[in-house]
Amino acid sequence: MPLDTVPSVCPHDCPSACALEVERIDRSTIGRIRGAAANDYTAGVICAKVARYAERVHHPDRLMKPLLRTGPKGSTQFKEIAWDEALDRVAGAFAEATAKHGAETVWPYYFAGTMGLVNRDGINRLRNVMGYSRQDANICTTVVRAGWIAGMGDVKGTDPREMAKADLIIMWGGNPVSTQVNVMTHVARARKERGAHFVVVDPYRTPSAEAADEHVMVRPGTDGAVAAAMMHVLFRDGHADRAYMARFAENVAELEAHLKPRTPQWAEAISGVPAAQIEALAKRYGETQRAYIRVGYGFARSRNGPMQVHAVACLPTVGGKWQYEGGGALWKVDGYYKVDKSLIEATDRLDPTTRVLDMSRIGPVLTGEDAVVCQGPPVTAMLIQNTNPVAVAPDTGRVLKGFNRDDLFVAVHEQFLTETARHADVVLPATTFLEHADLYTAGGHPHLEVHDAVIDAPGECRSNHRLLNELTLKLGGDHPSCHMNEAELLDATLRKSGYPGFAEMVERRWLDIGPKEEADRRFANGFPTPSGKFRFCADWSALGPSGAGIEGFPDHVDIVDRATGDKPFRMVTAPARNYLNTSFTETATSKKREGRPTVMLHPDAAAELDVEEGARVRLGNGQGSVVLHARLFDGVQKGTVIVESVWPNAAFEEGVGINLLTSADSPPPMGGAVFHDTAIWVRKA
Repeated sequence: MPLDTVPSVCPHDCPSACALEVERIDRSTIGRIRGAAANDYTAGVICAKVARYAERVHHPDRLMKPLLRTGPKGSTQFKEIAWDEALDRVAGAFAEATAKHGAETVWPYYFAGTMGLVNRDGINRLRNVMGYSRQDANICTTVVRAGWIAGMGDVKGTDPREMAKADLIIMWGGNPVSTQVNVMTHVARARKERGAHFVVVDPYRTPSAEAADEHVMVRPGTDGAVAAAMMHVLFRDGHADRAYMARFAENVAELEAHLKPRTPQWAEAISGVPAAQIEALAKRYGETQRAYIRVGYGFARSRNGPMQVHAVACLPTVGGKWQYEGGGALWKVDGYYKVDKSLIEATDRLDPTTRVLDMSRIGPVLTGEDAVVCQGPPVTAMLIQNTNPVAVAPDTGRVLKGFNRDDLFVAVHEQFLTETARHADVVLPATTFLEHADLYTAGGHPHLEVHDAVIDAPGECRSNHRLLNELTLKLGGDHPSCHMNEAELLDATLRKSGYPGFAEMVERRWLDIGPKEEADRRFANGFPTPSGKFRFCADWSALGPSGAGIEGFPDHVDIVDRATGDKPFRMVTAPARNYLNTSFTETATSKKREGRPTVMLHPDAAAELDVEEGARVRLGNGQGSVVLHARLFDGVQKGTVIVESVWPNAAFEEGVGINLLTSADSPPPMGGAVFHDTAIWVRKA
C-alpha cells in the first residue's frame, strides 16, 4: 500500500523555509520527510536534520502532559497535572505578580523555535492585551538588519534563485552546507552550468569552505577591512562603475577618498588575509558582471557587525553588479512580504509606552542589572515559547542566576524538558509544526507558504495559538482573535494582507511574491532609500540610540572584544551541523554525529600550549570558564578558536555551556547579540 504523502513547510529558524513532502503512515505517525521538487527554491533538497524529523516527533522523551515542578529549579523533579490546573496556576501567578508590581512585571519571552507567524508571534497578542512588558526580539537578525538597511534602505536584494545564473558567488559569513543547504543547490547549478567560481569568506574552514574554490580565512570581526580593501582596488584599477554610481549612489567622491589608504596591505595587517589574495579576489570581482554576494549572519554577530555588513553591501554598488542577472547581493527578502499581523498580535491593543526589554540581555534583565529594568519593576513572571534561553542566550552565568531566583515564576511551553523547562514552575506540552496549521514567510526566498496539520497532536499537546487564547481569556483579557482557531485566524490574516484565503493557499501551497518586473528586480528605478540612492555613508545615529560617533564609510571599526595578553584568543561559536540552536540536541542521530563539545585550535597554538589532540582544555574569560576537548585544526588562524554549538549545558563537564563566556553587551546602533565576538584564554585542564 503506497504511503500517503502530505505537503508541509519546515518551521525552523533558517532562511530556507523549505517546502516539504511528508510521508504519513497514519493520523499519528510520519515516516521520511523530503523536499518539494516542484518548489523552485527548495528544489527537492532539505537538510538531513529535517529529513529524519520522525526522530523528534516520535521521540520517547517528548512531553505529553502538563507538569508541575516538585523539586529544586533545574532538576527533573515534576509531577503530572491536568491542563485546567496548569492554566489556573499560570494565570494565578501572572495575576498575583501584576497585583504586586504592575503588569510590566510579566515578560512573555519567545523567539524562532517555529517561524510560523501564528504560533511564533501570537505571544505578542497576550502581551498587548494584558499590557505586559514588550520584547526587543533582537538575538538573531537585528545586527545584520542594521548594516543592510544602512545602505539599502530596506531588506531587499537579488532574487536568491539567480545564484544559479552567476559566474562568481561569494558566500560571506555563512556556512550553507551546514545551515542552509538550499543555497548550495543553486551554487551547484551555477558551477555546473556556468563554471562559476565559488568563494567562502569565513574565519575557519567550514564544510562550505571545504566545498569552495577559494576560502578567504579572515580574523573574526575584520571583514569590514577586507571589503574596504576590495573597494580600494576596484577604484584604483578602473573596475568601479562610475556611471552606475553617478545615477544610484550617494557620496561617491567622498567614498573614493576615504578608501585611498585602505589598501590590501592595510587590510592584511588587520584581517590576516594575504594582500595578494585580496588583490586577486577584487580583480575577479571587478571583471565579473554576474557576481553574486550571499550575505550570511556569522560576521554580523559582533560589536562591529552592522558596520561589517554595510561594508560588504557596498561592493555591488561600487561594481555596478545590481544591473546584471545573477549579480548583486542578498541578505534576506523580507521587504517583499506584506503580511498584516494585526490580528495575530492584537496590535490595536499595543501601548507604545510599555517598556521594551532586550531579549539578548535576559541575564542582566533577570538579575536586575539591565538599565531598562532598573527603571521599573523586576521581572517576576514569564511565559516562554519557542526558545531555550538557559542554553542559548548570552552570559549563561547571569541567565542561570536569574532563573534560579525564588521570586521568579516561569511557565514554559515546550516539546521536550529542555534546560529552560527544567527551571520552570509549570511546563506545558507543545505541538510540533506537523500538528498545527500555520503561515510562513522566508528570509532566503520569496515564497509565502501555508500548510495544515499533517497528523493529530499526541497526548495532551496543544499549539501555541490555543494556549495563548486560553490563557488570555482566563486572565480576563479578550480580543477577536482569541475566539478564532488557527484556520480562521490564518484566513482572516491572509485576506487582510491581500492574499488568497487559507483554503486556497493550502491548495496552492506557496505564492511567489518576489518582484516580477525587471526594473523592480534590478533597482533600475532606484534603491528603497529617501533619495533613491544607495548610501555609502551610513548614518548610524539615525538607526539607533547608540550609533553616534561611528564611522559612516566602509571601514574596520575597531570596537570588538580585542585579544590581549591575558586573553590572546578570539572565539567564534558557530552552529554545529547537526544542531539548529538546540532544536535537535535531543535526537539520537544528531547527538551521535556531533559526538561531544570540542574546541578547534590551530596546531601551532596547541603546541605552544602543550596541548595534544583530544586533550582536555579550559577556556575562560572574566565571566567564567568551561572545559572542552581539543581538536587540532589548521583551517583556522592561529589566534582564533572555534567552538561549534549550541550544545546543551549538560553536555559539558561542569554543567554549564559555552555561552557562559559570551557577552550580553549590546552592539551599536540598535542592539542584538555578539556571540562571535569573545576574547578568551586557553589552558590545559
